[in-house]
Amino acid sequence: MVSRIIPVETFDLVIFGGTGDLARRKILPALFKRYCSGQMPEGSQVIGAARSVLSEDAYRSSVAEALREFAGDAAQDVEAVAGFCAHLHYVAVDARGEGGWSELAALLKADSVRAFYFSVGPGVYSDLAKGLKRHGLTQDDTRIVVEKPFGHDLETAQELNRELAQYFDESQIYRIDHYLGKETVQNLMAVRFGNMLFEPLWNAQYIDHIQITVAESVGVAGRGEYYERSGAMRDMVQNHLMQLLCLIAMEPPSQFEPDAVRDEKLKVIRALDTVAPHHIVRGQYTAADGADSYREDVENPRSKTESFIALKCQVNNWRWAGTPFYLRTGKRLSERDSEITVVFKDTPHSIFGDEAGRHRNELSIQLQPNEGITLNVTIKEPGPGGMRLVDVPLDMSFAEALGPKGQGTADAYERLIMDVIRGNQTLFMRDDEVEAAWAWTDPIIRGWEARGDVPKPYDAFSYGPDDAALMMRRDGRNWRGLGK
Repeated sequence: MVSRIIPVETFDLVIFGGTGDLARRKILPALFKRYCSGQMPEGSQVIGAARSVLSEDAYRSSVAEALREFAGDAAQDVEAVAGFCAHLHYVAVDARGEGGWSELAALLKADSVRAFYFSVGPGVYSDLAKGLKRHGLTQDDTRIVVEKPFGHDLETAQELNRELAQYFDESQIYRIDHYLGKETVQNLMAVRFGNMLFEPLWNAQYIDHIQITVAESVGVAGRGEYYERSGAMRDMVQNHLMQLLCLIAMEPPSQFEPDAVRDEKLKVIRALDTVAPHHIVRGQYTAADGADSYREDVENPRSKTESFIALKCQVNNWRWAGTPFYLRTGKRLSERDSEITVVFKDTPHSIFGDEAGRHRNELSIQLQPNEGITLNVTIKEPGPGGMRLVDVPLDMSFAEALGPKGQGTADAYERLIMDVIRGNQTLFMRDDEVEAAWAWTDPIIRGWEARGDVPKPYDAFSYGPDDAALMMRRDGRNWRGLGK
């Protein structure tokens, strides 16, 4: 099955930070793949903007090199790369000064959708927003895209929102979280709200608990300065894991429309209970199997920043009262594995006796590395010898069911950038949503800082600190193994 290509209007997309790592690794390859799929209309432009002085030919050569490195097999097509690069322009712009703005204005077309991607640090967002307005580069339907982090805490997030609101309406601001662009994350909503099979069971009466895991095998080398300021709580839980929790726990919106969806997500965040200290486990990886320790990677031998965190959360509403949500994320773990697992309760009575064992239905939504959905069901083990029960998966790999990558499924950035061009904010965060997430996160961080907590050590390439497993076992539960 090949995905339908839905046309978009002709657009001008300006990438501030157009020579940076995010642009080279994600944004430009995503645009190239949309070009190869026929979704980039003739007359559209991609304009790189940065402080460096580069000729247009030099920029196009740099982008072609990035595509060959990061855009996969499609970039081996020399004609396709050349065709995409013909849509590229470059302007050296001084975000805090006057240089380059008039040259940028001269490139923009009056009759194209106009979007500006702020692929730069948050400290420059306000300067760019002011510059766009001051130099008359905006229109009524202009959109700006801003990357995380959306502040360092509630106060800075509110300040950032106030600064952007001086120059742009909330309907023009697209706060991007690439997790929301993943095919499986969106399929989570389709599974819940498009199938009568699941939604009647989606509550505390039938679900024992829910696990959300985002595990990475890489360390923080190369990102040490940033990570030392943020830690796993700010870098992952406050945004990525929070968004996944909202989608799994929210009420059905009245319609699949941006504010209706985001209203329901906001209700989940506001219903989250305060997390008790004994329901928090922080960890920091140590050297093992040839890998350096976290403290070596950040060059701080006394660091107290967590590279791992596990939390037990409660959503205090009628649907979820009594059903815990276990969140877990970390660096230098045994596998790269992101998934949501919904663990259903035992049957009220087993007619097969104790020898049949304990069996539970599990719905696992795999986000990476292999996107797909697995439902574990209990059946009789084949063969003679009585009624022996086993759990077997009903497995759907999106790559197998919907076609190879590049045909059946699109990268998260491909989808999200096209949504920006369409003006669809459903998969982007609203200002009050961001602030509510920080309002829940800040007291947790202040709590462990006040207590002077030190992260628990764990070996690189392990499952994380033992205390995380103990937290689950105290509740009579276990983490689902990484990579399953």
